[in-house]
Amino acid sequence: MLHLSTAAELALPIPALLSIAIGAVVVLLVLIIKVRMHAFFALIIVSIVTAVVAGVSADELIDTLVGPFGRTLGNVALLVGFGAVLGRIVETSGGAQVLADSLLRKFGEKRAPLALSVASLLFGFPIFLDAGFLVMLPIIYTVARRLGGGLLLYALPAAGAFLMMHAIVPPHPGPVAAAGIIGADVGLVLMVALLVGLPTWYVAGYRLALVLAKRHPGIVVPELLGLPPKNVVNPPKFGIVLLVLLLPLVLIFMNTGLSTLIATGTVGEDQLWAQVLIFIGNTPIALLLSTLLAMYLLVIRRTRSSIGGALEDLVDDALAPVCSIILITGAGGMFGGVLTATGIGGAMAESLDAIGLPLILAGFLVAVIMRVAQGSATVAGTTAAGLMAPAILASGETSPIGLACITVAIVAGAITFSHVNDSGFWLVSRFLGLSTSLALKTWSVIATAIGFMAFGLVWILYSFV
Repeated sequence: MLHLSTAAELALPIPALLSIAIGAVVVLLVLIIKVRMHAFFALIIVSIVTAVVAGVSADELIDTLVGPFGRTLGNVALLVGFGAVLGRIVETSGGAQVLADSLLRKFGEKRAPLALSVASLLFGFPIFLDAGFLVMLPIIYTVARRLGGGLLLYALPAAGAFLMMHAIVPPHPGPVAAAGIIGADVGLVLMVALLVGLPTWYVAGYRLALVLAKRHPGIVVPELLGLPPKNVVNPPKFGIVLLVLLLPLVLIFMNTGLSTLIATGTVGEDQLWAQVLIFIGNTPIALLLSTLLAMYLLVIRRTRSSIGGALEDLVDDALAPVCSIILITGAGGMFGGVLTATGIGGAMAESLDAIGLPLILAGFLVAVIMRVAQGSATVAGTTAAGLMAPAILASGETSPIGLACITVAIVAGAITFSHVNDSGFWLVSRFLGLSTSLALKTWSVIATAIGFMAFGLVWILYSFV
């Protein structure tokens, strides 16, 4: 547990603590937006300054900073690292195209938008939005050229699926980091995220996308060569790709289910088989096993190559881009730890209680503000979780399902209002050949609808726990 005696020793008035919190957020936004400082350095600098201003003593300062940083990295680094490698293997093996092509044949040409959206939904489980969308893009281009009806008819439903998965479903960095900072169980976050995310995808990510696409049928496939499908020798079969993508989901569900049965006494906690299944169903272990299976099925067996060489390069290529994300989430955990140690969390909890603002609503609104201000959904979710974690701790919220619901609410807020300061906004609009105004009328509307609908559903769930 984080050392909390500092807050009692400081005993600063609530207005002073709230002023420190507001000032910390303002400085953080100025450093990220105006100064263009990397979020990792901005979060660390603001954490140090906040701790000093709040009166944390010199002998406690390092522990106050490094403790939560290390704990957050311990939860996040393995998940993001394994998820990135798994996604990279599926991408380079040709599994993404096999998955989309197979679904297209099963759904038929008339349901091509639904087929692409479902493929993106499955493919988006282990793969980040930008990478997944770019991998699917050549397939979207091909289908749009072959079937007609305008590019957006096929691109927006796929983008909506990637948005939903990236926004609220582990092992993506935003929900994983928020869960680690708040102290929510990642397995329960996954269950809650899928429970509210699947209907959100269908209504806001798919149906709304079709409505918006039909309003702009004249968008043609741009003459871009970018990322054409490569000629993959001996591509994997559809069933193998599906197995690799769904295995971690099954293992994590198994862990959560058995843990619940043990807690209720249905299954004895001394049962070896149950302990073994719970262990392999822990999220990092589940992703590790799935990644190792993908290495064998999609690389070694398919290409009949030995371990090493190309596989080593593949892992290096997958891990390099996520190092920044991992460090940012660790720094977000540090920021939250500082706010807890200085007593700001208690002040926030008292203030929220005084105005009657529920924790789940406060977390959502804080994430929305951070998202609008600085653009990155991961940074918005991580920062909002850091701000809310001490308030949640001080409020006495201990329900595992309740913590999972608050986590999903925070990351739902972090995906709303995508606009010109969001790299995903530019990536999608440029590759679809959209003007800025049209991207705001389509992509931004879908992102906002997904965030608000997911929040509405999870708030309903939260009210019953």
